[in-house]
Amino acid sequence: MSANGLDNQKYGLLINYDFCTGCHSCEMACKKEFGLAQDQFGIKVAQYGPVQNSGKKWEFFYMPMLTDLCTLCAPRVAEGKLPTCVHHCQAKVMQYGTIDDLAEQLKVTPKSVLFAPKCC
Repeated sequence: MSANGLDNQKYGLLINYDFCTGCHSCEMACKKEFGLAQDQFGIKVAQYGPVQNSGKKWEFFYMPMLTDLCTLCAPRVAEGKLPTCVHHCQAKVMQYGTIDDLAEQLKVTPKSVLFAPKCC
């Protein structure tokens, strides 16, 4: 069953971490939507760097990661809305859709990750 309860497709999130600004809006929106405790997250933004790699190039990026608490906002999606993290993403780096469609997008979007939660 899908997150929206309307079909048997598997759904997920495609996140382009090359443009994530680390604003944590996705975290806050999720906490507000589900009333999560201060130490609980449905999505959590991790930071890598700054690190100077062996090529002397500096790396520094943020990566929003889904936790086991993520349901891809099944109640919101059932109402025809986007998951709250996608809706509130300031940099618009998150896409919600079927795994098949997102996998196709992943092929042409460097520095992206595809999350397919067990729930959805």
